[in-house]
Amino acid sequence: MASTTTAGKPAANTLPKKRRNSFLKGEEMTAWWFVLPSFALLLIFVFYPMLQAFIISFQNYNLVGGTRSFVGLDNYRTLMTDQSFLASLRHSFYFAVIVIPIQTSISLGMALLIQKKVATTGLFRTIYFIPVVVSTAVAATVFKLIYNKEYGLLNNFLELVHLPTTNFLSNPDTAMNGVIMLGMWKAVGFFMIIFLAGLNNIPQDLYEASKVDGASKIQQFFRITLPLLNRTTAFVVIITTIDAIKISGLVFVLTNGGPNGATETAVFYIYQMAFKQMQMGYGTAAAFILFAIVLVISLVQMRLFRNQDY
Repeated sequence: MASTTTAGKPAANTLPKKRRNSFLKGEEMTAWWFVLPSFALLLIFVFYPMLQAFIISFQNYNLVGGTRSFVGLDNYRTLMTDQSFLASLRHSFYFAVIVIPIQTSISLGMALLIQKKVATTGLFRTIYFIPVVVSTAVAATVFKLIYNKEYGLLNNFLELVHLPTTNFLSNPDTAMNGVIMLGMWKAVGFFMIIFLAGLNNIPQDLYEASKVDGASKIQQFFRITLPLLNRTTAFVVIITTIDAIKISGLVFVLTNGGPNGATETAVFYIYQMAFKQMQMGYGTAAAFILFAIVLVISLVQMRLFRNQDY
């Protein structure tokens, strides 16, 4: 047998295998040492606080006095009938339902426009992406001036075309739409880049072959581009959904939840309860309800897009 030698010595061909196993174990240990610091940070600053927050959600915890008392599911039961919380969820979902299809379509359209390499492509890519890097506070302040009834650019334009003017942020019927326009302006450039990366990964041979077969541009879009962008679209839709439902920064600067609570979103409501009214237990319970809702929606979206791959 090739695996045995005389005098009871181990076979020569087993030594490299032992050395290989030892080398692999050494590599695994090195990899774990690289992963350990990141895992420790996640454990300390993410998982442990989440566990503590989950425990606090079952308590009547007031930040002012620091008093705690276990109340079980009372916070969750109260939230189910809290009209302010339910209204904030409706506002968040209204924002998401409007933003997801419109923002995704605009992002894809912009990506298609700047995909072709022409002399001005780099310029337009930069212009479209600038809103992404603009600070939320700065963007909200600028849009607050644009929406102003007395000297805002938007009302000046409406006067120019002889349409009635209004104070967008003071009218409960239009305030959320003002936030939506700012949110899309701020985020559309980022998702444009994501779609552009997906478009660049589609083989050009497919378009050339379809062109030979007589396919029009519209047919190429619906038969080649959209199906092959399925995974990119899934990523964009899921991230947009999460961002839309947890919108708060723009609301905080632009309207502060007003007028009359018309733009109070779920995350803004949680902030108000936890850090303004100091009801940390109640606010944390609301946060976990929102987390569960977002998780379920994301899982459903992932399942739907995964089914389209087959």
